Amino acid sequence: MRANWFEWRHATLDDREACRALIHQGSKSFYAASLLLPSDMRMPTYAVYAFCRIADDAVDDEGASRIATTRLRERLQSVYLGKPENNPCDRALADVVTMFDLPRALFEALIEGLEWDQAGRSYDTIEELHAYAARVASAVGTIMTCVMGRKSAQTLARACDLGVAMQLTNIARDVGEDARNGRVYLPREWLNDAGLDPDSLIANPQMSPALASVVKRLLIHADALYEQSLMGIADLPLKCRPAINAARRIYAAIGNEISENGYDTINHRAFVSTRRKIAIAISATFQAYLSPVGHSADEMNETQFLVSAVIDHKTRANKPLDAAESPVEWILTMIQLLEERDRERTYPIKSAH
Repeated sequence: MRANWFEWRHATLDDREACRALIHQGSKSFYAASLLLPSDMRMPTYAVYAFCRIADDAVDDEGASRIATTRLRERLQSVYLGKPENNPCDRALADVVTMFDLPRALFEALIEGLEWDQAGRSYDTIEELHAYAARVASAVGTIMTCVMGRKSAQTLARACDLGVAMQLTNIARDVGEDARNGRVYLPREWLNDAGLDPDSLIANPQMSPALASVVKRLLIHADALYEQSLMGIADLPLKCRPAINAARRIYAAIGNEISENGYDTINHRAFVSTRRKIAIAISATFQAYLSPVGHSADEMNETQFLVSAVIDHKTRANKPLDAAESPVEWILTMIQLLEERDRERTYPIKSAH
């Protein structure tokens, strides 16, 4: 993490509040879990998730058009140049990527996953589905792990496991809704093994014992990843563990609800009640503090590129100063930034937005 004089150079208090409100309205489960984060980490977290949220909404609004992802890349470019566009989420993200030195490749991975959705891509194998989940979910988990100050390969890999597990739970929950929208995310090999035709499922979404067996298989696979991710949570800063473990447990509970509905996600959309979320959060808090560091586990092949993006970025960032950036030049740069910060505090610039 960079020194705190970089903090909130672009985003106003109103910008940060807009990010918080967007998450509060758009993701009740995540917002509830976020309240367990340390207070100084909530706003950076909301900034990251707000950008991801508007990215997802932008692609939904544009449908199959490439305009949305082209614009997202332009906005991301402006963020990383330190010249964010006139949007609260962009300004907040520009501050956060500087504060925590976040690799741009992680956000690019998210946009690529959204492009896969635009293209209507289907997934033949569970490994191909892992690759999709890595982009639309694990990329965000990797970003959050960096925000929490943890950049070891093992911890990042477990964060990726958690992201994949959450996305698989979403897919299991939304089988009926997706089919009615002309999409099937379940691995086609698994559907074929159960004697099901994906195109027939889209044409006539009907629940059957065969479909229930595929949904169950997916949730069992997700549960194994949830369990494995606990080892990564044990390596997070102590004050961050309750929130992440609560999110893990709440998403896993969606799978339990699906099970109680007989794995029927055509006619029922599973949800976890507010009362149960509170109970899970309390239990998850105690579990997070007691969680031991487990044995190491291999990285998932489909998420290795995310781990490498952080490790390679960290390696470059930690290289010694070369001749083009001497210690004297570095010190002068830091002094200039501090002076600019002092001027902003003394003579605040009125926002034009």
